[in-house]
Amino acid sequence: MSHGFSASHDGEMTNIGPEQWLSALRSEGDTFASVPVDALDRPVPTCPEWDVAELIRHLGGVHRWVRRTFLGTTDEPRVNQHELSGQELVDWYRPNLDAIVAELTDRDPAEPVRSFVGDATVGFWCRRQAQETAMHRYDLDTAIRPGDERPIDSALAADGIDEWLELFVPRFLGLGPGIPADMVGMTMHLHADDIDGGEWSLALTADGIDWSRAHSKADAALRAGVSDLLLAVWHRTPLSDVQVFGDQAATAKILDLVHVT
Repeated sequence: MSHGFSASHDGEMTNIGPEQWLSALRSEGDTFASVPVDALDRPVPTCPEWDVAELIRHLGGVHRWVRRTFLGTTDEPRVNQHELSGQELVDWYRPNLDAIVAELTDRDPAEPVRSFVGDATVGFWCRRQAQETAMHRYDLDTAIRPGDERPIDSALAADGIDEWLELFVPRFLGLGPGIPADMVGMTMHLHADDIDGGEWSLALTADGIDWSRAHSKADAALRAGVSDLLLAVWHRTPLSDVQVFGDQAATAKILDLVHVT
């Protein structure tokens, strides 16, 4: 990774794997395959530059990109989703979902493949596709059922926080100018109050972050249900939607280091 940023970790991982990830990918993706055509032009509040149609184009394009670029599958016809609209666009999404689910299901999760962060496994992509689709399903809910958005499944959300700490925090630290000197040593604690063992602690270091699945004293702490915590660290919901204890400015500065669409 650029700048040598890393995430060191102590503690247990969430107890889900390829079977649960693929089930989530299928169930969350099904929502996109049944979007009403009259909802396609609705704005997506959590992705301000997109409407529902663009959200579908993005997610279906990601499914196809993963199959072609990282899993090496090139048998599907090339369709430019940006030229599609209406029911034709909604109908385009389903085969892309079915294809990525089938591809990942048919392969050994331990099979080595490439990823955007280097060498990985098929299991990496099972997880990443499940998490991507679940987060965008929440985005879709903000457009088509505002005020009644469905939470992300608790086990998947806990795994999503693990992934955010393992993958996205060090990745974005490495892509940026680095951790400001005045932030080195800052600490944050996340506490999910609706699951057992739902605690994460992180500390910014000169080389990246140290994190653990454990309770600790920190400069700031966030407390909420695990889905709400995941949505907060992904900037899908404001910090006012969770309880923040301690240094609120430190919390915002840490979370602002990582922005992912």
